[in-house]
Amino acid sequence: MTTRTERNPATMTQQIRRVLVRSLDDIVVEQAPAPVPGSDELLVRPTVVGVCGSDTHAAAGHHPFIDLPYRPGHEAVGVVVASGRGAEDFAPGDRVIVEPNLYCGRCAQCRSGRYNICQELKVFGCQTPGALADLFTIPADRVHRVPDGMTDLQAVLVEPLATPVHAVAKVGDLTGRTVAVLGAGPIGLFTLIAARHAGAARIAATDLLPGKRARAMRLGADTALPAGAPDLVTQVHAALGGPVDVVFDCVARGQSMAQATDLVAKGGHVVVVGVGAAGATPVRLDLVQDREIRIEGTLMYTADDYRVAMSLIASGSFDTAEIVTATYSLEEAAAAFSASLDLEHVKVLITVDGS
Repeated sequence: MTTRTERNPATMTQQIRRVLVRSLDDIVVEQAPAPVPGSDELLVRPTVVGVCGSDTHAAAGHHPFIDLPYRPGHEAVGVVVASGRGAEDFAPGDRVIVEPNLYCGRCAQCRSGRYNICQELKVFGCQTPGALADLFTIPADRVHRVPDGMTDLQAVLVEPLATPVHAVAKVGDLTGRTVAVLGAGPIGLFTLIAARHAGAARIAATDLLPGKRARAMRLGADTALPAGAPDLVTQVHAALGGPVDVVFDCVARGQSMAQATDLVAKGGHVVVVGVGAAGATPVRLDLVQDREIRIEGTLMYTADDYRVAMSLIASGSFDTAEIVTATYSLEEAAAAFSASLDLEHVKVLITVDGS
């Protein structure tokens, strides 16, 4: 196999550091053999990797689709070190963003362009070793070039923003419509940004924490209300002028789904964006039937969502400093995961190469 390689041979080591998660209390940096790119693969040196809510849920043993132990890192930006035969469109030194959905390309969903819900879907950094390492390999068709002028700290936000971009696209044109976003964590705040970008007329955000509600207001919400308020539905309807056209549930728990079905207008749309816990969640089917409420799930994204997310970040329409609240080194991965559990944090990043 022929590969093209960076000029600096020091980047090609026999052993690399790689983060291994066995539990929230057992996150270590292990030594592993340096990977070698196969055909159609790239060898990438990551610069910045995000810690996702899915990562902390998995570390706690609560994620329904990620088994422990695992090797994380699906929100990643880096630099191409080498390219395998068949991946010559990329050259050493190219900056890339990972799109981590690894799909089969053969099932009905893939053939229709909905590869985000591939029948055999695996996620890089969730079901396969990820980017929290000195080097990683990935198929060349699973990365996007970083746009000119975009910093690594901006580029690493493309993946977490793409999920809400995809969720918002599910409901069609939002121009002139009212929106409620339940939960003002990272995904909720990005959903707020994406909904505003898509033309929503008025947006209400909810969260238990005053700090998160204040941040939602700074990022464009028209009102931000306590998620636990007994009269929440009344408050949201008063703020938005009546029942809500679209509700994005970024919490995905029994209480939030009950709020969503009470908040949404007849003929309205509820989109489940958050990862729900395994098991049953009660839903008022009488309301779903009587009001013709549409409840829809959303998973990940496609390349089109990445392009929208990149454009939205490049536009400077929101302050990325409101999103990135802490950074750690690779050796501090355990501390980064711990910080991500602090509900006052939004996005915690790990810088791999000291940048």
